[in-house]
Amino acid sequence: MEGITLSDRDVMMIEAMGMTKDKVLEQIRLLQVGTIPVRLNRPCTVNDGIKVLTEKEQEECVRAHDEAVLSGKVMKFVPASGAASRMFQEWCLAFQQGGFRSRKQAVEFAIALKKFAFFKDLQSALHRNGMDFDGLVKEGRYVEILAHILTDKGLNYASLPKALLKFHVYGDKSRTALEEHLVEAVLYTRDGHNNCRMHVTVSPEHERLVKVHLSDVLPAYQAQYGVRLIVEVSVQQASTNTITVDLDNRPVRDQRGNLVFRPGGHGALLYNLYATDGDVIMIKNIDNVVPDRLKEKTVYYKKVLGGCLILIQKNAFRYAEALSGTGAGGVIPGAERFLSETFHAAPPPGYSTLAEREKIDYLFDKLNRPIRVCGMVRNEGEPGGGPFWVDEEGGGQTLQVVEQAQVSQDSEEQRKIWQSSTHFNPVDIACGIRDHRARKFDLKKFVDEKAYIISRKMQNGIEIKTLELPGLWNGSMARWNTVFIEVPVETFNPVKTVYDLLRKQHGPS
Repeated sequence: MEGITLSDRDVMMIEAMGMTKDKVLEQIRLLQVGTIPVRLNRPCTVNDGIKVLTEKEQEECVRAHDEAVLSGKVMKFVPASGAASRMFQEWCLAFQQGGFRSRKQAVEFAIALKKFAFFKDLQSALHRNGMDFDGLVKEGRYVEILAHILTDKGLNYASLPKALLKFHVYGDKSRTALEEHLVEAVLYTRDGHNNCRMHVTVSPEHERLVKVHLSDVLPAYQAQYGVRLIVEVSVQQASTNTITVDLDNRPVRDQRGNLVFRPGGHGALLYNLYATDGDVIMIKNIDNVVPDRLKEKTVYYKKVLGGCLILIQKNAFRYAEALSGTGAGGVIPGAERFLSETFHAAPPPGYSTLAEREKIDYLFDKLNRPIRVCGMVRNEGEPGGGPFWVDEEGGGQTLQVVEQAQVSQDSEEQRKIWQSSTHFNPVDIACGIRDHRARKFDLKKFVDEKAYIISRKMQNGIEIKTLELPGLWNGSMARWNTVFIEVPVETFNPVKTVYDLLRKQHGPS
């Protein structure tokens, strides 16, 4: 690339990561080009892209899920790579500044602490260092308390992944977010041999800690529920990292002169997803969990999504098999109807004039794709992506999950469409990644490579640009066959800040 020189040392580093020089140069080019906005046609709404299942349909889906799960086809996939630092942003700021802005804020902090599931652990950490919580509060030594929460002086929560934070209290015991996911895995992935399968993605620096935690807690849960919990742990591949540049699009280097790469966002997890052995994979974020008293509805709708996927797959597989055999012409009308009614796939201009063989090839191509069934909740102002009809380059629209960063902020029309969205994507997705002959799809073939996002950050006092790969449930699944199902807002209970743990959904009964 003109103006950009990579040394032999740079190339050696790049190749050691499993990347190529050309790939890195292409990333720099994309950073120069900037984000390519999607073209929103309209938001998906109830009966216009979002389906509301009747009670009878829900029950049918649950039966289909319960039947499929017995054969070991269902597994759980939990992206858990994020650190908890953002959860504790307010407390970290207070710690860095030597205290809270006001006495009122400090007092509220001290009162709130006793309600958190990790309070007993905090007390133990203080006692080990010869300190007492109530005594520190009385003396106004809030910075010392913060140090025991956030740093390795105590709990080290600011450096841990969310997976390892204590979320919920059960009498004299407590559970981490990861433990709550283990219990969920028992409730909707348990097969006929009492095996429950789950895959967790973590950052490299947290891999050992997560594995140690699992080895500590798994025996108790397996004994309690009479199951075998098979939990895989993986990290994002170094080959999915992306180059960092300054505002002049020159590669940023560290103090040793090495190129600076950063994780490529959750889109990098597409490779981890592909590596799993599941037929039906249930994706859910690490922080979206509830205590046992509220799990019934969560589990029910997980089964609804999984069963919906399974029922759709049966028809998709039937048509794909028929279209790949002799006498395929006879199923063309049925396949056309199925694509239109299930996936809202409209035939391209000139389709009606195509020869029979060409129609068969087109229909097979459209059917022979991964399938995702996404739960959508009513939008209550949570940040994140939403369901939209997106205009395609060749004409027509497709159902997509779109993040705000993908929308042109220079277009008032596009901003209005974005703001008019009625629903929100809580990352509650059932995925089918195998074809009608049980072969894994090459998931890379279904990525919208133009759906990358460029973000700006501060690093060592300078502003930098980073490239995020097409998001896992955004651009990485853009060419999947997609169904949006409305699910109750009660199934979405995220923990974005530590104070979210004080919401009634996360408290004891």
